[in-house]
Amino acid sequence: MTSASSSSARSLFAESKQRLAERVQVNMNNIASLARQIQRGSKSNELLMKAARDTAATEILMESSEQNLKKMQLISVHMGYQYESILKSAQVLNEVKEQVSSMHR
Repeated sequence: MTSASSSSARSLFAESKQRLAERVQVNMNNIASLARQIQRGSKSNELLMKAARDTAATEILMESSEQNLKKMQLISVHMGYQYESILKSAQVLNEVKEQVSSMHR
C-alpha cells in the first residue's frame, strides 16, 4: 500500500508542480504584457507633451507673424502717402519749370 500511496503522492506532487509552473508562466506573460502597456503609455505621454510644446511654439510664431503683417500693412499705407506726396511734388516741380521757362521768354 505504501508503494501505491507513494506513487499517488508523487503523481499528485507532479500535477501540482505542473499547475504551479503553468500559473507562473501565465503570470510572467501577464507581467510582460503589463510592462509593454506601461511602456506604450509612457511613450504616448511623451508624444502628448511634445505635441503640446510644438503647439505652444507654433502659437508664438503665429502671433509674431500676425504682428509682422500688421506692421507691413502700416508700412504699406505710409508708402502710399509718400507716393502721393512725391506725385504732388513732381507736379508742382513741372509747374515751377513752366513758370521759370515762361519768365525767360
